[in-house]
Amino acid sequence: MVRGISRQIIEVPDTGNIYYEKAYLVVKPEFSHAQRAVLEKEARRVLRTMDAPSALKQKNKKWPLFLRLFAAALMGAGVMAGCLFLF
Repeated sequence: MVRGISRQIIEVPDTGNIYYEKAYLVVKPEFSHAQRAVLEKEARRVLRTMDAPSALKQKNKKWPLFLRLFAAALMGAGVMAGCLFLF
């Protein structure tokens, strides 16, 4: 939907984040008269705190779960081998 409202937008071409190439932040109307340098500094601070999208976070968590299950299976096999050795 296109509306006839004028908004101030801060464009950050280099986000410093591996997932995002460029960011556009819409400035709240009550802060539109703030100094541009202050707005850009705050925009960069906000972007530095951003993390990976949640889908990528979940994807990366599967490997540690797999490794834990594999380690538990190895320990279980070791316990069973120890029990067989005693009998």
